[in-house]
Amino acid sequence: MPDLIPFGEITHLFSEFEHTAWRLETQRGYATDRVSPNWARFQSGETFGYDPANPWQANVREQTRAGKRIERVRLVDSPPTDGQRFLLATGLGNVAAGEDIRNLFRADADGLGLPEYDFWLFDSRTVVRFAIDGDGVTLGVTVHEDSETIVQACQVRDAAWHFAVPTRQFQAQVPSAT
Repeated sequence: MPDLIPFGEITHLFSEFEHTAWRLETQRGYATDRVSPNWARFQSGETFGYDPANPWQANVREQTRAGKRIERVRLVDSPPTDGQRFLLATGLGNVAAGEDIRNLFRADADGLGLPEYDFWLFDSRTVVRFAIDGDGVTLGVTVHEDSETIVQACQVRDAAWHFAVPTRQFQAQVPSAT
């Protein structure tokens, strides 16, 4: 098993990938979201759109304008947790920036046998798997480039993507999410 490294050591991959960056998000909430200034705004009912000053959204816009794809599937409980509702609300800015975010109910993901851990898959060559504790704190990541891990990640991506629903359409199925 590769060594756990800080997430900051792999951030270059978000600009250096050649074709696709794909993520599976499985957590019921993330500690970084709860300490974000947007958390209080979300709780007060504000809406979120594209923000060119947001570093993530600026990079998404840059990469997608270059013809690259950034995609993710988020697992959502029924009913959604506050953390999942936050991601549904704030994810609209990422979508407006060019990211394709889709959602899948956890029960459906369980039926597909999807893993319970988060990861990024870059160009179907590199997997960055998250280590996240029970409070949603990212402890670090591991980087994998072995064929077995890559093939498994590609299979997960293909299954999740096939059944996942685009964010705006999914929100219509989960009225409490907005």
